[in-house]
Amino acid sequence: MAVAKSARDYQAFRISPQDTNRIATIFDPRTAASSLAVCVEIFDEAGKTPLHRHQMAVEMFYILKGEALATCDGRILRLYPGDSILVPPTGLHELCNAGSGRLYVLCIMVPNEDFVEMIQNGIPADLDEEDLRVLRRSDCLVPC
Repeated sequence: MAVAKSARDYQAFRISPQDTNRIATIFDPRTAASSLAVCVEIFDEAGKTPLHRHQMAVEMFYILKGEALATCDGRILRLYPGDSILVPPTGLHELCNAGSGRLYVLCIMVPNEDFVEMIQNGIPADLDEEDLRVLRRSDCLVPC
């Protein structure tokens, strides 16, 4: 059965208190009935993920808004809205907010590799109006 959600349904978390990013989970293994994680990572200015790797998962990052520096196995890429990067299993990687304002990144990871469980065991965080505008894509609508 298809599962539908709206931006107001998404729950956001910080994995740990010192994190400079929040992660809004969209679909997880329970709702998708499949081992995947779909989320939007929201980075404050100068925010970043720690350098890390996944043993089995392929992870894709798609830039929705902002500017990122992505590092994977020593290669550094500057990413802008519409750009993406696919990180292979065991790829040592991190993502950093390289612009002014927040960075919004769609993240899809398959298999889940307990990523969603780690997120949801973190600290609940709010999505503010700016976040909801980006998640609804109303931030890029042209007024009539």
